[in-house]
Formats: sequence, C-alpha cells, structure tokens
Amino acid sequence: MAADPIHQFQISKLFTITTIGGHEIAFTNSALFMVIILVIGPAVAGFAGRQATLAYVLAGVLFALTLLTRFPLGVIKVVRLPTHGAIECVLALMLIALPWLADFARGIHSRNFYVLIGALMLFLWFLTDFRGVRDRSTAPPAL
Repeated sequence: MAADPIHQFQISKLFTITTIGGHEIAFTNSALFMVIILVIGPAVAGFAGRQATLAYVLAGVLFALTLLTRFPLGVIKVVRLPTHGAIECVLALMLIALPWLADFARGIHSRNFYVLIGALMLFLWFLTDFRGVRDRSTAPPAL
C-alpha cells in the first residue's frame, strides 16, 4: 500500500526532454497516457474541427498543470497537490458537460469521447488521495 498520494501510483520517466534552470523536464508514462488519449483520441474516435481543437487545448492544460504541481515530477512546483486535484475534478466534470455547453452533443463520436474521458478522469480522481489522508491512522489516541 502506498504511503502517501505521491507514491500511490508508479510513475516512470520515459525520457528527459531538457533541463531548464537545474530542473529536469521529463516525459512520464502518466503524461504519455493523457497526451495520447487527448491528442490522438479525436482521430481515433472520428471527429475533427472545434471538438478536436478543444481536446488538444485540454491536453496542454493537463500537461501544464502536471509541470506546475508540487510533486517529484513537477518542474516549477507552484500548485499544491490538493489544488491540482480540485482542478482535475473540475476539468473532468467540464469534459462531461462540454458537448452540451459547446453545442456539439449531436455529434455522437465527439460527445461519447468527451463523456467517457471525463468519466475516466473522474474515476481516477476518486481513486487518488490528493490530500494524503488515506494512510493516516484512524485509531483514537491511547489514554
């Protein structure tokens, strides 16, 4: 069992992109997963245009959020992990609602893509302990 939210998932560096100001910028397996889904997802699901552009923008937002989060793989480390979790939750809910908010719900492929990716992100959000409370002892203190 993982000891804290940082170590509950195995994140592996695939390769180093560059080093900036003594900070290594690396491409990880988790970043690869989201980039693949959001970047090639529209082509695989069979939609283009505004819906695909939104997927590319969201891929960039998630990647930037990862680079800015205070955890071992973060580069600039200005966003606290609980804040990262709150932003991911909002993004997941937004992905689910986006087909209706952006008026492309009639496009079955794009609508289903956004709803499923949002549901996957929400599922992963529920599994992630962003506050590190899961491994804290719940036993009352001894008297």
